[in-house]
Amino acid sequence: MTLPKIVTPTYELEIPSSKEKITYRPFLVKEEKILLLAEESEKDSEMLLALKQIINNCTYEKVEVEKLPMFDLEYIFLQIRAKSVGEVVDLKLLCEDDGETYADVQVNLDEVDVEFTEGHSNSIQLTDEVGIIMSYPQINMMDLSSNSGTENVFGIIKNSINQITEGETVYERADFTEKDINEFLDSLTTEHFKLIQEFFETMPRLRHEVKFKNPKTKKQNKITLEGLNSFF
Repeated sequence: MTLPKIVTPTYELEIPSSKEKITYRPFLVKEEKILLLAEESEKDSEMLLALKQIINNCTYEKVEVEKLPMFDLEYIFLQIRAKSVGEVVDLKLLCEDDGETYADVQVNLDEVDVEFTEGHSNSIQLTDEVGIIMSYPQINMMDLSSNSGTENVFGIIKNSINQITEGETVYERADFTEKDINEFLDSLTTEHFKLIQEFFETMPRLRHEVKFKNPKTKKQNKITLEGLNSFF
């Protein structure tokens, strides 16, 4: 016996970093199961795997999930979630004016976007001759988040260096070894390292400003939600 199949609607979105338009669908029961199992595990690694699988499924495997910056993936997942469960999410946000009262706030996911900082560049000039070209952290780099501290920070930085330039000479990532990149980073001054930190601090990210009233003090509050976890 052939049972009827329900037609799933499709939508279109624009990937923030590349402006490429892609088609996607809401997640179905099979993706809901993936998400629930990952949540039950309470492991970041399982949630990352679930995120990759759901985006891959819902974009008809047309997106190279492993190669996209994290902020692109967060944005795509947010759009998929909005069309799957609903555009409006209910959040409990801490009121900053008293630091103890929580307010019930509704956020429309359709209004959430990736924010690009003015003047931000992936090209960092360290000296008159030496510079580096950065790439944005991808989802596999976030697996490093299970490791804390300095090792984690340096791991993400190393994996984000795409090219090193010296005058007219360009060294591609494939051209240098792990030892080479470690020695290069160890040779940087504090000022050089601050320039790299600035790249990460100003890179595009999922961000949305929310204004709401403290139900207890009646004072107006303003909070900036940042990153996927802030919306759930």
